[in-house]
Amino acid sequence: MITKDRFDTVARSFEFLRRATPDASGEFRRAARFARWPVGKPLFSAGEHVPTLALIVSGVVRVFKTGRTGREITLYRIGSGETCILSVNAILTRQPIPAAAAVEQRVEAVTIPAEVLRDWVQRHDLWRQFVFELISQRLMKVLTLVDDVVFRRMDARIAALLLERGRTQNPLRITHQEIAAELGTSREVISRILEDLAGAGTVRSTRCRIEICDPRPLEVLAGQ
Repeated sequence: MITKDRFDTVARSFEFLRRATPDASGEFRRAARFARWPVGKPLFSAGEHVPTLALIVSGVVRVFKTGRTGREITLYRIGSGETCILSVNAILTRQPIPAAAAVEQRVEAVTIPAEVLRDWVQRHDLWRQFVFELISQRLMKVLTLVDDVVFRRMDARIAALLLERGRTQNPLRITHQEIAAELGTSREVISRILEDLAGAGTVRSTRCRIEICDPRPLEVLAGQ
């Protein structure tokens, strides 16, 4: 069970909970459990049955898929006010989850048991609407990812990633392997493209550090 103060904190992150009736909010408080998870903690692995749904209050979780060769690709991230649509689907269909998740930035969350979520979705319009909106939002992001993977060149995807990360951090503290895992390719491909960018004076790449020296060529590559 969580306290009323804790419920109010969660409701500030999840707007739909502010519309809950007193009975529904009481059910939520009794079923929910507060959790803290450190950086690097795996939340679930592909092929597992998900026992709880985590509603993220703060922090970041990376959801990713690993191929047969061991190569990874980031599907999406969830942060404050979000939850994992693949977890929701796995719980509602009683199927194993097809991806994995790990904490990227220290997380505070509340968790809901799987059987409770299934009951709430059946009984409460509030929870059904939340699930439908979540599906709609994530579907668009996944379609964007598919479009990138299938139709965009890798150098354009790298340029877009560097520009996005560079808005908040330059130099970027990131390895070639981390970029490869983000974009679903090999470290060798990333290193080759970054070497070309470095040769043109666009970036300066050292171990665990990439500095954007001239963003304009990256913007052209990324189509921005």
